[in-house]
Amino acid sequence: MKIIKSNISDFKDNQITDENIFKNRRKILTSLGFLGLTGLPTAKANANLLDWFDNDKPKQDTAKAKILKPLTYKSDTNSQLSLTPESKVISYNNFYEFGTSKSDPAEHAHKLTVDPWQVTINGLVNKPFKLNYEDLYSKFSLEERIYRLRCVEAWSMVVPWIGFKLSDLLKLADIKSSAKYVAFETLERPSEMRGQSSRFIGGSIPYPYIEGLRLDEAMHPLTILAVGLYGKALPNQNGAPIRLIVPWKYGFKSIKSITNIRLTDKLPNTTWNLSAPNEYGFYANVNPKVDHPRWSQASERLITSGGLLNQRRIPTQAFNGYQEEVAPLYKGMDLSRFF
Repeated sequence: MKIIKSNISDFKDNQITDENIFKNRRKILTSLGFLGLTGLPTAKANANLLDWFDNDKPKQDTAKAKILKPLTYKSDTNSQLSLTPESKVISYNNFYEFGTSKSDPAEHAHKLTVDPWQVTINGLVNKPFKLNYEDLYSKFSLEERIYRLRCVEAWSMVVPWIGFKLSDLLKLADIKSSAKYVAFETLERPSEMRGQSSRFIGGSIPYPYIEGLRLDEAMHPLTILAVGLYGKALPNQNGAPIRLIVPWKYGFKSIKSITNIRLTDKLPNTTWNLSAPNEYGFYANVNPKVDHPRWSQASERLITSGGLLNQRRIPTQAFNGYQEEVAPLYKGMDLSRFF
């Protein structure tokens, strides 16, 4: 198993999230009068932020024991990114299949069985095939990719993913010339994913969760399928055993716990685009000039070091900082219309 390490970023040394800022946090928020916060969509989201700063029991780490040790590195690696601490990445995230609170995935995802697992690649391909659990770690050369993660809710992290290029997988399927899009579908298992068994818990969105990319986006070298982070297999709450990572798009595009990858000639009907098309477009490219209908996208809250008073909003970059690499994909498109 070959793992290549690739650092792609310009983050400073002081942009490391400090564990201490998450202790005694409800008391701090109360003293500061944080009763209504900007940059978050709803009162429910404000409650989630209180949970994020709540000094309650430690969040459960459900990371698998499988260790993915880097064996080789790219020779041009010349810097080390400042990362968001693992404890924060695995305890604060969206995965509505386990609940809408940021803490729900870490608390409930341990119920998900990820081995055995199977991913089907089909649709407009000449060679459909299936990947089993062990294939995810052995069939492709794994790379470490350090990427920015920008949520549509206007917060961001820096995560060291381990995975392989989606294009490597699609090439094995021998794509037909008529294919224009790639559709992804997540696992549907209500017995283990509480949000799928209850509309109240699962945010009233349809399941299974479906996402999609244009074929050229899927084949871009920055687009990967991640099977690990921080040198270990993906925790359940982060989309085990395999998820999509498209770093220039908002995080909801990076679908988790994938079971089906289908090539198609039609634009996929994706979950959030169907649920709220005026808020969540198909492309979902990070764009500081196109606001969400309920909040600005011009800046973001980067999880950084220091106390709460040191937290600051930073300007959001076009395409999440990957403009040079991906802007040519959208040449001539009106990105305020195709958002």
